[in-house]
Amino acid sequence: MINPVWLRSFCSLVEVGHFTRTAENLNMTQPGVSQHVRKLETHLGQQLLIRKGKKFSLTSTGDRLYQEGQKLILSLTDLEKRVGLDPAYEGIVKVASPGSVGLKLYPHLLELQKHYPKLVVEYRFAPNSDIERLIAEHKVDIGLMTCLSTMGGVSLRPIAEEELLLVTPPCILKPGWDQLIELGFIGHPDGAYHAGQLLSVNFPEFQNSNQFKRSGFSNQINLILEPVSMGLGFTVLPSHAVGAFKESKKVKIHRLTNKVSETLYMGTHTNKFTPNRVTTVISEVEKCLKSLSGAAES
Repeated sequence: MINPVWLRSFCSLVEVGHFTRTAENLNMTQPGVSQHVRKLETHLGQQLLIRKGKKFSLTSTGDRLYQEGQKLILSLTDLEKRVGLDPAYEGIVKVASPGSVGLKLYPHLLELQKHYPKLVVEYRFAPNSDIERLIAEHKVDIGLMTCLSTMGGVSLRPIAEEELLLVTPPCILKPGWDQLIELGFIGHPDGAYHAGQLLSVNFPEFQNSNQFKRSGFSNQINLILEPVSMGLGFTVLPSHAVGAFKESKKVKIHRLTNKVSETLYMGTHTNKFTPNRVTTVISEVEKCLKSLSGAAES
């Protein structure tokens, strides 16, 4: 493979037409430029220059090398510039989160993209286990999780709290254990985890979500409360998901005696360089969740 440093010296020499001035332009010595040309000739096994005193002309091989080499040098120069650039508002940023926080966060990030069209947000809704894997496998830049990670390479830090709520059909004014057993559970990807967190500290009878009959399941966060609104069962969801349900009058939201909030963690890969565009989105995520937490507290 041709040494790009030798090639750059040769192309500069052809353009300037003088060994000494070329050396000055490249911050080299004149013998250094001559040496690069000789190394190129040795490498190719062909003469590149016809020297006439202090002047020179190109051989046919030298001319071809210059024509093709110039393109390569320009390409390498452009590559250096592109690699060196790290724009804060350009490029793709891949985000994954549980559906509840995503319902609030994704529209906010779309507004950011609307303001900076070259910043493209690819958003994926997923349960905790999938998000953890996506971070570990470098398939997302940012992952939001509601539980700690057990996988190496996943770095988490707490950024917000979200209350868990029991949601029943509107006819249930004060939920009791027997009523919940009769209703049955409307499951979702994090349903068993959420139920365990909230119900275990409010109902001494609770052991696990399998105690309830399975009355339905949905992996679409905006559809989980549909069967609840139709009287088919109850569920436990984070507050953002409950607040996003458009038919809120058709369900009953219960804040139980012992409140439970789950911590939301910001996840990134421990050994992955964080480009400026990802830092921009992280900042927006923190700003959005901080404002939502403030609104919830008030």
